[in-house]
Amino acid sequence: MIKNKKSLKGSKTPSRRKFFKAAAATGAAAATAVAMPNVAFGAPQTLKMQAAWPSGANIFFEMAGDYAKMVGDMSGGSLKIDLQPVGAVVKTGEIGQAVSDGVLDMGHWVTAYWYGKNPAASLFGTGPSYGLSSQEVMAWMEEGGGRALYEETLAKVGYDYVGVFAMPMPAQPFGWFKKNVTKVSDVKGMKYRTVGLATNVLTAMGMVVRQLPGGEIQPAMKTGLIEAAEFNNPTSDSQFGMQDVSKHYHLGSFHQSQEMFEIPINKKTFNSLSPANQAILKNASYAANTANYFKALVRYSADLSKLMNEHKVNVYQTSDAILAEQLKGWDKVVGDFSSKDPFFKKIVDSQKAYAKRVMKYLLMNQPNYRLAYENEFGPLAKVKI
Repeated sequence: MIKNKKSLKGSKTPSRRKFFKAAAATGAAAATAVAMPNVAFGAPQTLKMQAAWPSGANIFFEMAGDYAKMVGDMSGGSLKIDLQPVGAVVKTGEIGQAVSDGVLDMGHWVTAYWYGKNPAASLFGTGPSYGLSSQEVMAWMEEGGGRALYEETLAKVGYDYVGVFAMPMPAQPFGWFKKNVTKVSDVKGMKYRTVGLATNVLTAMGMVVRQLPGGEIQPAMKTGLIEAAEFNNPTSDSQFGMQDVSKHYHLGSFHQSQEMFEIPINKKTFNSLSPANQAILKNASYAANTANYFKALVRYSADLSKLMNEHKVNVYQTSDAILAEQLKGWDKVVGDFSSKDPFFKKIVDSQKAYAKRVMKYLLMNQPNYRLAYENEFGPLAKVKI
């Protein structure tokens, strides 16, 4: 013991003062190293996105902005999205090609807007229900085999982009009419606006369907070009001024009972990003998925109340007779397309298999929420909001 102690005494051990001086220098260097990732080594990378929606009072453009802000926040400002309104660079129907060609880095629209290139596009947002809501369609996309089919559809139409999805939209209203329509005969021959496969479904019901951009719907109703129309929800519809051309609003419909935003990202641009920024673009869509839906519930219900109370709009639930005829229309349309196009049938078969299993669980497990609502507030049709 004494020998070991002596050898230690004779060694060149640093003094307490030198030790603490060295430790302080080491700590400063470590702190600098930790802080380094927060130092900007150049301008943030900016991606140009064009939405299919006008700026200003438009909740969909607002939701696109929510996604853009989330990307900026998640990246600490190193990745930014320059969001532009519809028509800033290209027309609505040209967004997909512009993203594929690199004219735009990103877009914000719905798959029904490229239905003209391949009817299967509509299956990823405005297709048949089979009991599915938009939330279950999005689950099919990410967990039920839908994404591989979506990417195969992109390849078939020549789109070269990575797509992410956000915002499971509530079922869209049947829309605005000149009168209360309750029977199928009430709508036969009626000139009506919608998009995607819904055009085929409502044509099968005997309606005369025209596809028009959102901004043209209200003027077309005013001039008589169309007699009835749908766009999406009470907030968007009121922002378009539909309450000024109609006082009869029919909620709930199978023509577009499940839809969501598609956010296409140029593949070359996406692949040039760091793995972290690629993950941010994807995960921000999941965050927007929740945030947009929460916003929709609050805003749509508040604006429905304004339509009813301030603008004296008569609001109805679409009749079961019309809903049943829509389902017959879907059966015909899906059958016709499936018989002609094996790939279309492949997607439909995947959705049906998913719906048969998942919706059995959900429908058997969900209690009757309407029963609980009416227990508290009284008959639904008589509740004032």
